[in-house]
Amino acid sequence: VQLQASGGGLVQAGGSLRLSCAGRGTSFRAYAMAWYRQAPGKQRELVAAITTKSGSTYYADSVDGRSTISRDSGKNTVYLRIDNLLPEDTAVYYCNAANDRAGVEYWGKGTQVTVSS
Repeated sequence: VQLQASGGGLVQAGGSLRLSCAGRGTSFRAYAMAWYRQAPGKQRELVAAITTKSGSTYYADSVDGRSTISRDSGKNTVYLRIDNLLPEDTAVYYCNAANDRAGVEYWGKGTQVTVSS
């Protein structure tokens, strides 16, 4: 089972990015999906999350209002779009899949996002 994150890169402040996380090896329909990020010297933090059936979403205050998390169950993929990128958005972004009922959790390897001022 793998989570493959992509879409990171170097972007100027004010720009946008859409990160993708494709799941392989199992269906993630029953998993809550989330994006975390970790900046140099800082702890990993939750950025956004989306539930399974209802598709309810959560956003950290730092990205609320300028980001959108979505999922395409048919493609087994979760997306994170961030607009109006800020230098403080610079981090490695990781996707996460969690099935609390089964007690299973998976992490992707991460994709680097660098925002230049």
